[in-house]
Amino acid sequence: MSGDAGANAVLLGRALGGDGGALAELFERHRGRLEVMVRLRLDRRLQGRLDPADVLQEAYLDVARRFPEYAAERALPFYLWLRLLTGQKLAELHRRHLGAKMRNAGLEVSLDRGALPRASSASLAEMLMGRLTSASRAAVRAETRLRVQEALNSMDPLDREVLVLRHFEVLSNEETARVLGIKPSAASNRHVRALRRLEEILSQTPGFAESAIGL
Repeated sequence: MSGDAGANAVLLGRALGGDGGALAELFERHRGRLEVMVRLRLDRRLQGRLDPADVLQEAYLDVARRFPEYAAERALPFYLWLRLLTGQKLAELHRRHLGAKMRNAGLEVSLDRGALPRASSASLAEMLMGRLTSASRAAVRAETRLRVQEALNSMDPLDREVLVLRHFEVLSNEETARVLGIKPSAASNRHVRALRRLEEILSQTPGFAESAIGL
């Protein structure tokens, strides 16, 4: 067991024993990954109005309130449970702020078949733009971002979600399969296909070098 995994297991054991401080520390240890998930899935219409830190603060209140339920059942690995509650809180905040404007189409298939916001192609394009080796001028970057976003939109939605989970949220293949409700072998196959498609997309996009494609 790695050092981080071992420390997390110790903290989880303490939290299961009723140590609220250990639960808070566990949440903080996972904050970085959760924040990436929120940034990817935060509706762009709410950027500037809703900060990922606010989402995580509200999510932690749910985590603390519902932890006894988790302790009784432990149906999910702890991080996937944190991720699920955080995603549900984000979806709730989307509905609160957007109301009828909330798009039902852009939803991830989640662990409980509920609705977690899907990572947007715009957010993914922005993250991939960090791999640019040239195209520093604003106009060129804007054009390149649009091309990358359009290309991402052309990918199979489930393949793209597998890519997001594996490379941006850093989930394992088994975790990815469980999140999406598919077999690990299917998740692995989709991952390979998505990587090939992304490499094809980026290799044809000005400003991306071969070395910048390897995710």
